[in-house]
Amino acid sequence: MPDAPDDYALFLDFDGTLVEIVERPDAVAVDPALPRILTALQERLGGALAIISGRPIAFLDSRFAPHEFDMAGLHGLEQRVAGRLSMCDPEDHPALRDMVGRLRRIVADKEGVLIEDKGCSVAIHWRLAPHEKDFALATAHAAVEALGGDYRVQHGKAVAEILPSAAGKGKVIERFLQEAPYKGRCPVFIGDDLTDENGFKAVNAHGGVSIRIGPGETVAKVRLGTPAALRHCLSAWAFDASLPFKGDDF
Repeated sequence: MPDAPDDYALFLDFDGTLVEIVERPDAVAVDPALPRILTALQERLGGALAIISGRPIAFLDSRFAPHEFDMAGLHGLEQRVAGRLSMCDPEDHPALRDMVGRLRRIVADKEGVLIEDKGCSVAIHWRLAPHEKDFALATAHAAVEALGGDYRVQHGKAVAEILPSAAGKGKVIERFLQEAPYKGRCPVFIGDDLTDENGFKAVNAHGGVSIRIGPGETVAKVRLGTPAALRHCLSAWAFDASLPFKGDDF
């Protein structure tokens, strides 16, 4: 581990990590103090702070405005590093675009099953209808089988997302670590879900710090209880002198 608490590159998931999970994906709220904390921590880390999320960058920007952070959206299909933006064009995925319409028709009579169209991916949520889990999972896997090998299912908390096979948080963290200001730093990745496990694996391979928020099996080396507890730790790191993530459990 680095001797100085500023020699790290920090990667943060959004839902369930920086913010609490909510029943409807569009209802998420950001703690008013969080943008100030992240801005201070970004400055302390020499810019080496990025949000790595399944959300689109445009959605994340709307929640943090007017603050702007490095980001990977849609599990890495979209990226912004030091102001350089690389976006995914939904028109490059015509079969997926057609599938979104088909999925809406399939779930039309399933109250509480939600289709979240992200442009270059689509998620099926059943948090409002837990009894429809098997239906939602079967629908997602059937859709991927119809789409072929260019797409895969990413499982999460009461959600199954259909996305291009090239997407993944571990892959995008590896890409960030190849360029400034992340290159040469010890990576820290904090997440809460199955979607974050390949990110934990990537960080572990670099000898970094992997942190899981909440319960569940994980390859992360450290566990922290809640998003609120994480926000407290991030504030301590931003405005104090020491890295707050020590020990095996919080």
